Amino acid sequence: MLSAAATSANATASSASTPTTASRLGNVASSPVREILALTARPEVISFAGGLPAPELFDVAGIRAAYDRVLAENPQRALQYSTTEGDPELRTAIAARLAARELPTDPDDLLVTTGSQQALTLLATALVEPGDVVLVEDPCYLAALQTFAFAGARVVPVPTDDQGLVPAALEEIAAREKATLLYLVPTFQNPTGRTLPAERRAAVAEAAARHGFWIVEDDPYGELRYDGERVPWIAADPAAADRTVLLGSFSKVMAPGLRLGFLRAPAGLRRACVIAKQAADLHTSTIDQAAAARYLRDSDLDAHVAVMRAAYQERRDAMLDGLAAALPDGSRWNRPGGGMFIWATLPEGHDATALLKTAIGHEVAYVPGAPFFCGEPDPGAMRLSFTTHSAEEIREGLRRLAKTFA
Repeated sequence: MLSAAATSANATASSASTPTTASRLGNVASSPVREILALTARPEVISFAGGLPAPELFDVAGIRAAYDRVLAENPQRALQYSTTEGDPELRTAIAARLAARELPTDPDDLLVTTGSQQALTLLATALVEPGDVVLVEDPCYLAALQTFAFAGARVVPVPTDDQGLVPAALEEIAAREKATLLYLVPTFQNPTGRTLPAERRAAVAEAAARHGFWIVEDDPYGELRYDGERVPWIAADPAAADRTVLLGSFSKVMAPGLRLGFLRAPAGLRRACVIAKQAADLHTSTIDQAAAARYLRDSDLDAHVAVMRAAYQERRDAMLDGLAAALPDGSRWNRPGGGMFIWATLPEGHDATALLKTAIGHEVAYVPGAPFFCGEPDPGAMRLSFTTHSAEEIREGLRRLAKTFA
């Protein structure tokens, strides 16, 4: 039998409160996009919600062959621990691809990451102290807002218009706030699909040099261009070369399941990110890096991307052709030159968040625009992704969407 003292000790232990989670979680909301994807996982739902590449366009045979060759030729190396900086052959291939797009890059300028999302997390770890000011486009990529919230940043929105971030607004805010960094997606932005013109990119570079903040230039969609000419990276501007970090990813052009991204940064900041990554995961998957490097050596990724661009352009055009019939009179939308998203705004009096439940009832989905705003949200805004479904499925989805507003 237990003694009275032991019984009392057990009772005290069982009544103790459960340990709590860290306070930093209190200010970070779950991603509404992920929650919508869970709600729309039924195959009968045509979802314009997620920014998902078309799975039928994955080069399964080429990727499988790359893994087979890696495992056949050097399995011990492919299955072993690796360096934090990343596979040298993969970094060499990435550097060559950047140089071909007029951004001279040495392999040692690069850090391979577990998706470009990790690159953003590493930068927040290396640069942002609690209370530091981080400037973002408004609206902004949702996961970036989550990352900066975890870091304890004070996120300050910079107004945008139909051409993206407004330089005069950036100048006024940067003069008022002592910002640590500016985060932006200047090419085919998520969520709006907008592309920042060259003259505005130059203004951003000059503002960073003048006010002393870092630029984090995220470019996951740049290779998915359907119209117009490529606009040079901000990282290529001499005014910003010493303070711009370029983020890239293979998720949209090879396969998101590989979880392979990279950052290109000045040496001091890159070393800080290497240390942060050592604490996070030691290194990105050795075998996935080796397979990606082998794929880039043996296959023609540019030819594969050209196939994807042709398919996505057809899908974008199908969505643009059907929006007038699907959305209420007075709605507005843009025509992105590439990427994955169309940004639409319903007329005054319509709330895209409130209408989503009705849309799902008609077996179609989109993402309300409100969560993307750091400042005052536009209740009528909505993000529509056109890459996941065929043109015919998009047309059917738009017919269902029209019922939501009927």
